[in-house]
Amino acid sequence: MLTVDQRASRRSPDRVPEVLRRLNGAVPTVLGFERTAGDEFQGVLADPDAVVEVVLELARSGDWSIGVGAGPVQTPLPQSTRAGAGAAFLSARRAVDAAKRRPGRLAVRGAVPADAGDAQAVLTALAVIVERRSDQAWEAIALVGAGQTQAEAAGQLGISRQAVGQRLAAGLWDLERELRPTAARCLTRAAG
Repeated sequence: MLTVDQRASRRSPDRVPEVLRRLNGAVPTVLGFERTAGDEFQGVLADPDAVVEVVLELARSGDWSIGVGAGPVQTPLPQSTRAGAGAAFLSARRAVDAAKRRPGRLAVRGAVPADAGDAQAVLTALAVIVERRSDQAWEAIALVGAGQTQAEAAGQLGISRQAVGQRLAAGLWDLERELRPTAARCLTRAAG
């Protein structure tokens, strides 16, 4: 369960409609992402890898406070995310409130607090990595992540293969790839 609140929403344009379109078109959900109040939205996901993906996509922009709630939801599920209930919803609410005061603007709360703390630590580290990554590193990561070799990416970018490697290293891409499954496992354990 994700509860996400737009940062500085009174001083910036409403970004919720665009992010809802993007997420609902690309992310497998149990209950789709929808606006719940003002500049806030929620979504229910079953796949912890998808949660990690969404968290990092949102963290990259720096525009969001992100609360992750790991735990059970009340069944049968309603048609709308706004009508949902259960421990995961309560945890996500507490998490988004805590996220507003945390580095990376991210918090995790869950059925198993110690594992939720582990998930929060790993996800925060990942969020800081992606938020601070340069545009040049993102270019190299997009190409290599899509399956190109470093030499192919270098040709497309008009730089050397070594420069692609330097961009990947500076962007901590290998570390991100190692930490993603760790974050997903921690989220699974946090749900109980």
